[in-house]
Amino acid sequence: MGQKMRLKKGDTVIVLTGKDAGRKGKILKVEPDKRKVTVEGVNRVRKHQRPTRALPQGGILRIEAALDASNVMLVCSKCDRPTRVGTKILANGERARCCKKCGEILE
Repeated sequence: MGQKMRLKKGDTVIVLTGKDAGRKGKILKVEPDKRKVTVEGVNRVRKHQRPTRALPQGGILRIEAALDASNVMLVCSKCDRPTRVGTKILANGERARCCKKCGEILE
């Protein structure tokens, strides 16, 4: 299976590579089995949509396509810098994600 995903839906990330490098956005969807994330307003592509009952006019839509998880990096909400994700064991024995730069809990 490989490495576990450390990103979750709702996290703010920055794009590291590609045409949208340097842009920030919120994660809309995470696909751990494919190691892909979909980020709001990033990697927008054109999709040709045939008319359906849900979308009667059809047409060409602009939607966000998935990015590889290795091409994005989590942005810490406290220090507002891109950071790697670590884990801390809390007093009650639970694990929590933390910022590697400032040590802040990310939940």
